[in-house]
This record gives sequence, structure tokens and C-alpha cells, in this order.
Amino acid sequence: MFLNNMDTDLLKKVHKIEIKAKGLSRDVFSGQYRSAFKGRGMTFSEVREYAYGDEVRSIDWNVSARFNRPFVKIFEEERELTIMLMIDISGSTAFGSKNELKKEIITEIAATIAFSASSNNDKVGAILFSDKTELFIPPKKGSSHCLRIIRELLAYRKTEGKTSFHEPFEYVNSVIKKRCTCFLITDGFGEFDKGLTIFSKKHDLCSIIVNDEMETNLPNLGLVLMNDAESNKSFWIDTSDKKTREWFYNYRIQQKEKQENLFKKLGMDYVSLLTTDDYTKALIKLFAKRERL
Repeated sequence: MFLNNMDTDLLKKVHKIEIKAKGLSRDVFSGQYRSAFKGRGMTFSEVREYAYGDEVRSIDWNVSARFNRPFVKIFEEERELTIMLMIDISGSTAFGSKNELKKEIITEIAATIAFSASSNNDKVGAILFSDKTELFIPPKKGSSHCLRIIRELLAYRKTEGKTSFHEPFEYVNSVIKKRCTCFLITDGFGEFDKGLTIFSKKHDLCSIIVNDEMETNLPNLGLVLMNDAESNKSFWIDTSDKKTREWFYNYRIQQKEKQENLFKKLGMDYVSLLTTDDYTKALIKLFAKRERL
């Protein structure tokens, strides 16, 4: 069976992302991920003789009475988690004014988290969404499953379409019955409704917002034809007008502040970054927040 050029290019991209993501998950995030995302609780492991420094409250009085010397109960963290990657593939993610598109950064972030989870023997699943759930990949363990997620993410073609968070949140709630840890990786274009409040109460939700600098700071390029990838509508804007640039900047800042205030109100962990930022630092910052909990 022969591969066509598109298949070959896709495999090369998958392999490139795999090498980078595995390296980051091994060298940078292995310890931090485990500390930041703890298990669901503690489970009984064994009983052993009391040793100096053991907590008195851990003594098993029944066993101690039977053998006439103190024994303590040993508990282990119930380590296995289910990680869901909720990945925005709406039309607006196919934008980038510098070296990389937002969707390329989103893919690398998703891959890094997936391999970090896999190396800790956690299950990883994914939902690709726009204004609806485009693709659901059930949670499974293993590197080969992570590669499938990357492959699907790279192969999925979505150049237009709005962003809606309501339907994907409802979908995850319907298919994932037990509490899981979800990473919402998006550019944040779209309104968060009451579905976010309901979802964040049932699942552990972290948001990673990826934007391009030009989406806030319009450059002075004169009269420019803009295309809104979410609505697929085009319009002219005079970027040479200082008041227009200032209005746009203030509008975007207000949007971001509204989102951040909502995340804070719900007690959600979140991090925002630009396509030109080092996303490893953003993930380290996110993980560090959780380690302090």
C-alpha cells in the first residue's frame, strides 16, 4: 500500500510533534504533572509494624491488639486519572500573524499534556469541537492512543465555523459519567454560558487560552479587508485610524477580563498565552498553581 503526499506529510508532522511532546513530558513535566494532578483519593494497601515517626491516627487498633504490638495502616494514592482534552478547532484557530497558527500551538499543547498523562498511566480522551462536537475519542491508555489523538487533530480540516462551548460541555457530561480532569484548549472566541458553571462543578476543568498578538493590537496597515473566520463575513477596517485601533484594543481587553473574572469566580485554573510565547512556561505556570492547592 502506497502513501500519497498528504499521508506522508501528515506522518512527518505527527512524528515531529511526538518527538517534541514526549521530550517535554519526560524532561520538563513528568514530576510536575504528577504533583499537580493527584489521584481521586487514597486506597488501603497493607498493614505494617509501627515505626518511629508514624502518625498515631494511622494505628490499626484491632491488628495491634491481636499481636500485642502496634501496627499501622498504609494507604496509597489512587493514582489513575481520566484526562479529557477539549480542543477548539473552530475557524478562528486557523489564524496566525507570526510563524505558527493558533491551531498548531493548540495541537502541540494537547500532545504535551496527552503524553504527560500517558507516562503517568492515566487514560486520555479528546473532543474536537467548533459550534458542535466534531469528533469524540474515548479515553484510553498508551502512547499509540496519544498518537491517534494527534493524527486526528492534524488531519481534521475545519477552516470556518463558530465556537460554542455549550454543546461540547453537554456531550462530555453525557459520555463521561465519573469526575475527570478536563483541559479546555481554545482561543476563547465564543460566549461561555451557564453550561460552564454546571460543567465545572462536575469535572475538574482547566482552561488554556491561545491568542495571536494581532487579535488585540491591530498594526497600522491602512485600509484592510478583514475576514471573520467564525462567521465567514468580510469587512473593511481603517487600521491607520488611531481611535479605531484603541477601540479594538479596549474591546479585546474587556473580553479577556470578562473571561478571566468568570474563571476566577468558578475557582477554575487557567492560563493565557500568545502564539509567540513559550507554551512550556505557560504549562509550568498552570501546573505550579495546582501544586499549591
